[in-house]
Amino acid sequence: MVRTNGAKTETSAQELPTVSDIEDTVTIEDSPAPVEDVQDIDDILNSLKSLLSTVEKLQKARQEVADIKPLIGRMLDGELASGEELEQLKTSVSGLSRLVRAYGDHQAALAKAQSARQLLDQLLK
Repeated sequence: MVRTNGAKTETSAQELPTVSDIEDTVTIEDSPAPVEDVQDIDDILNSLKSLLSTVEKLQKARQEVADIKPLIGRMLDGELASGEELEQLKTSVSGLSRLVRAYGDHQAALAKAQSARQLLDQLLK
């Protein structure tokens, strides 16, 4: 509401726009999703390195056990083993333990590294 007193013109407080009525917003359409912060990217890269390490350990453990698989099969079938074979079997049991641990580590690293897939999909669209 404007009042005139002859010399001045005043605007009442009711007609002044408030700060909440004035918005300066900018909308950018079709922009790619923001890349995650640097710490997240470092975590993702570290998880990929960890996954690679566990894959190597798993493959090595599998190769060790694959060499003695026939011997373990014979033992499980109830066959008796010679002295040398018995020593090999003792070693193979610890190899099986390493294989089981390597497999568990690999599964955990694989699950942790899944965020890398999302980041790669986002960056390589």
